[in-house]
Amino acid sequence: MTATAVLVPLAVACGGERAGAPVASGPPVTGTEWTVAAVTADGTTRDAPSGAHLRIDDGRAAGSLGCNRFTATARVTDGRIRLSGLRTTRMACDGARTAFERALARTLTAGPLATRADGRELTLTEAGGDRVELVEK
Repeated sequence: MTATAVLVPLAVACGGERAGAPVASGPPVTGTEWTVAAVTADGTTRDAPSGAHLRIDDGRAAGSLGCNRFTATARVTDGRIRLSGLRTTRMACDGARTAFERALARTLTAGPLATRADGRELTLTEAGGDRVELVEK
């Protein structure tokens, strides 16, 4: 086989990439189960209680805020996520879980969230700097 025969398939396979286009360094934002590791809101970082997680699929997000389950409408465009219409169950939770849930819900719905992937980790950051740290399950 000649070098040209080997290089042509590689050129075709890589031809869809634009020069300078960002390359994802982690799993896709949608269709991935994410464990919530922490939320930083109003300058305070809170570690997530066990069980806090989310998944974004086909215009919808769902998961657990740490005690209560939630659903929301999700829109993913241009490397940003916007969650709206958040609905939650109303289970009684202890004070620390309630504080975490409020900070997480407020951050997730604050507006468009910029996404930054690094390996199996994803950070969602709102315009004011509050952020949610996620880890692929």
